[in-house]
Amino acid sequence: MGVREYELVVDGELSDDAAPAFEGMRLERRDGTTILVGRMRDQAELQGVLTRISGLGLTLLSATSAGE
Repeated sequence: MGVREYELVVDGELSDDAAPAFEGMRLERRDGTTILVGRMRDQAELQGVLTRISGLGLTLLSATSAGE
């Protein structure tokens, strides 16, 4: 699959305190949402981030591959 950049949008504007849970990802806050942007090596790494989002009780609004 190769390294791809993803944008994961979650409901709510996360504080900087949430950043350590998403190490290596950039957090952008916009219009009541937080966009997590980061490069992932494979499907397993993506699944790990999605599991973390769920485990924190966050609502995933969208997940988009931004290309290679």
